Amino acid sequence: MIGERIRELRTARSMTATELARAADVSVGMISQVERGITDPSLETVRRIAKVLDTPVFSLFRESGAEPVAVVRKDRRMTVRSPHSEIVYERVSAGAGRVEVLEGVLEPGAASSDPGWTHPSDECVVVLTGRLVVEVNDDRFVLKAGDSATFDSRNPHRYLNETAKPVRFLLAVTPPSY
Repeated sequence: MIGERIRELRTARSMTATELARAADVSVGMISQVERGITDPSLETVRRIAKVLDTPVFSLFRESGAEPVAVVRKDRRMTVRSPHSEIVYERVSAGAGRVEVLEGVLEPGAASSDPGWTHPSDECVVVLTGRLVVEVNDDRFVLKAGDSATFDSRNPHRYLNETAKPVRFLLAVTPPSY
């Protein structure tokens, strides 16, 4: 499904696979394999492609036919993993609206990105279990279960788990972005 969506967005922008690959700093073979459903891209690759296509990451997973009330069953959530599964995001929101809600799990000793990531949105993160370090610019904020932080995502930011147990959190992003 993601490959079809990438091809659809790429062709709508009159962009060749080579142009997309060059702009996203990935191989043409990778774009071809993703578009044909042969391989699943890493979270970092999806982010790069989404940025080039100027679309939110999870819009690449969007299902057509928006309903007036969208119910997302826990066992039917879209999932995106980092290359080594240090972080996993599940889309809690339906994905066609003005806010994106994700449930994240960050493994012990892992970071959501390296270095900090930027995108044109606002974020609110709420820790469900464990302890999460939120880095925004050069500032660090330690959040425990029930704590939250809201910030402008245009500032370089990332999430870290400096503990020996996984941390679970909810993340709301508006507007959805890459």
